[in-house]
Amino acid sequence: MNKKEIIIGFLVGIIANIIGTLAYIVLFSELSIPETFMAAVEQEHIGSLLALGAILNLIAFFGFLKLNRDQRARGVLIATLLTALIILYYKMF
Repeated sequence: MNKKEIIIGFLVGIIANIIGTLAYIVLFSELSIPETFMAAVEQEHIGSLLALGAILNLIAFFGFLKLNRDQRARGVLIATLLTALIILYYKMF
């Protein structure tokens, strides 16, 4: 049951990151979603875009902690660390 809760938290973290990234694009970009991603890749700002999307992970993380779902919060933390590693990869290469 422990692994199941971590996986649920991980999926919530990934989904929150995707929703946060898309919400940022919709609210603050004049371009369409694919055009924004292409422009971010060309200008090497994809890491910044992903980092802004990860802000929703804070809400999920602290929400799970408040509900005493520590294993799910751990899954969200793992998803956030994966996002950080992806951002690091884009910054290095």
